[in-house]
Amino acid sequence: MKKVTTSKKNKNTLVISLGDPSGIGTEIILKAIGSNRLNKNIKPLIVGCKNHIYETYSKLINHGNKSIPDPKNLDIIDIALEKKITPGIVDKNSGKASFKWLSNSINIVLEGKANALVTAPISKIAWHKAGHNFAGQTELLGKLTNTKTSMLFTAISPNNGWRFNTLLATTHIPLIKINDNLTKELIRYKLDALLNFCRKFKEKPFLRIAGLNPHSGEEGKIGIEEQNLIIPVLNEWKKDNPTIQIDGPVPPDTCWISASNAWKSKSTKNNAPDGILAFYHDQGLIPVKLIAFDEAINTTLGLPFIRTSPDHGTALDIAGKFKARETSMIAAMNNAWFLSQ
Repeated sequence: MKKVTTSKKNKNTLVISLGDPSGIGTEIILKAIGSNRLNKNIKPLIVGCKNHIYETYSKLINHGNKSIPDPKNLDIIDIALEKKITPGIVDKNSGKASFKWLSNSINIVLEGKANALVTAPISKIAWHKAGHNFAGQTELLGKLTNTKTSMLFTAISPNNGWRFNTLLATTHIPLIKINDNLTKELIRYKLDALLNFCRKFKEKPFLRIAGLNPHSGEEGKIGIEEQNLIIPVLNEWKKDNPTIQIDGPVPPDTCWISASNAWKSKSTKNNAPDGILAFYHDQGLIPVKLIAFDEAINTTLGLPFIRTSPDHGTALDIAGKFKARETSMIAAMNNAWFLSQ
């Protein structure tokens, strides 16, 4: 994979796609840009509908949000909405817009006009209604960059600065298809991806692998995947990486306990793993969101550039009510800048 070359003048530029206009994307982007928690080196380049941004700005100001930046002072690539959007209601028009904004944002980074990509949440239902049959933004990123991607969630504890990482072996697939997708090659690839990411922060990280079945299969009594596939792959991987401490498969109901304790602790000393491999979407995302919902962000590994996103969705139930928290978007932007330097 060839890394995208960014010009020196664009080194601090983050291209930001607005996400689904029916959701909270525009609101949290404006709130994040106006926050004093945002790294001051960041130069945001927003891709979306300028009129929609101005309308959201005006409503936020009217709702008492005084730290919101005036859009006239922001760099915006204007791709207008074709029809008026109703907050909280996704349809083919909102799906068409968010798909177009993301596609253009990806091209901007590939052209070296920005150093990283930050994506606001989209609605998969809206994409499907617009005729774009992708399981999510990660899958579109993989297709447009012709890369093999991995979905990793990372967060920094506000209590002690400890970094919490969870990578998913499989992403947006039905539960019934997980076993069909798990292979020796896939597990090894995901372990390598997790190790490489964790090595950005620690030379010899401690990795943990969650079991697939309850009690990690109970030696084959509750599922055979651990005995027949996972344990043999881990043993083989350990031989190829003898200096790396690796633990597992750990029963999934206890796999994240030490991470939860480390997150809440005031001390930087802990016995928690630097990275955890989960085998399917909700196995990893449930503990991540319980432990670090506001601080966690999604980052796509394997791309020729850095891409991050908040770990929450479009929040249609509060769209247009102007009470969405921007914490995860701030984390997504700060991490995109940090990881791309």
